[in-house]
Amino acid sequence: MQIEMLSLFTDRFAEMKRFYAEVLGFEIGTELEKYVEFAGQGVRFALCERGVMADAVSPDHYGEPPTGSPVSLAFRCEDQAAVESDFATLLAKGATQVRPPAVAPWGQYTAFFADPDGHVHELFCDVRG
Repeated sequence: MQIEMLSLFTDRFAEMKRFYAEVLGFEIGTELEKYVEFAGQGVRFALCERGVMADAVSPDHYGEPPTGSPVSLAFRCEDQAAVESDFATLLAKGATQVRPPAVAPWGQYTAFFADPDGHVHELFCDVRG
């Protein structure tokens, strides 16, 4: 088994599409009315309005959003200065700060931000000794 695609299901499709395209700078590849797939991410990454999947599969499995942050994306940066710079840029574009840059317990320099649905994502770099 190998992961081919990661999809986030949302009830705020337009806002989430804008966030990933404009704030994170993801290039839109395939776009339908309530579905967008971004190009050039290695593993395919998509957003889909939750109702589309509920109608196609089962409202029992896709009708209600999960609580917490069920998915977290991590973006590698070159160094600590890049983590700080990229973090400041994302916040200026509308990302929500979760935790400012700091050394994490697992030994990387990290900063955490959230998308409009509250998924917490990470910028990180390895800490050089």
